[in-house]
Amino acid sequence: MKVNKSQILIIIAFISIYVIWGSTYLFNKVAVTELPPFFLACIRFSTAGILMLLIAKILGFSLKITKKQLVNSAIASLFFLILGNSIFVWALQYVDSGFAALIASTQPLFVLLILRFLDRKPMQKKSIIGVCLGILGMILLVSQQELVTSEETILGILVMLGCVLGWSYGSVFVSKANLPKNFFVSTGIQMLIAGCILALISFLFQENWTSPLSWTSNVQISMLFLIIFGGIVAFTAFNYLLKVVSTEKVATSAYVNPVIALFMGWYFLEEKISTQSIIASAILLTGVYFITSRKRR
Repeated sequence: MKVNKSQILIIIAFISIYVIWGSTYLFNKVAVTELPPFFLACIRFSTAGILMLLIAKILGFSLKITKKQLVNSAIASLFFLILGNSIFVWALQYVDSGFAALIASTQPLFVLLILRFLDRKPMQKKSIIGVCLGILGMILLVSQQELVTSEETILGILVMLGCVLGWSYGSVFVSKANLPKNFFVSTGIQMLIAGCILALISFLFQENWTSPLSWTSNVQISMLFLIIFGGIVAFTAFNYLLKVVSTEKVATSAYVNPVIALFMGWYFLEEKISTQSIIASAILLTGVYFITSRKRR
């Protein structure tokens, strides 16, 4: 069977959002232990956005966009990069990276519920089973006293759930919105908008801005990874996939991301993985499977 160019691009894009984004939980956790969260996000997205627009210009793509596309890019930036990512990273100060990835794995559940609310169609049996398993898995996950050790941890979990809801709505919005056709231009503009807003947020929170030269080598490496791979490569792949495959299929990254994040958090940061977490993640990811494998109507 022949595999055409577009199929190869889709496969590469899926590998990017599966593996790279699974790794970003570790690198964000490392960076946020030393850098203020909104300053971190501002530098990450501003740098990545400028680089992406430079790449687009070098490749000969037009940077011109309509007023409607600019507004839609700002909305997408708000849900993806500010609420879905930057505030999520803020909450990483209080939650283990692997634990956070499992919370993020509820995204397909939120996408399904949002689509159910918007389309007002009855849910299929597989979807209902998936939602029930997803809720059960989340209850098992967050009810562990040894992990939920303080009010700050509970706050972090609640904030993360809100972030996942925002990201899920953003996924639905982008799949239907009028955005720049070129994915370098679209992603670059979203990141620059986020960088400007995050700079203002960082200023309002009176965060301490420091030179990259003063950061430890671990943080410098983490930031380079987040900018080049987590930002430019994976986020471009994500925007591309939202336009060429269904939103639910893109949300299947929730299968792989938590597994990679749990392993990396355990191996590099010595984060604990309890038996209850393993059971909860198995139930949760089974729920995700039922949601994403249902027949599309």
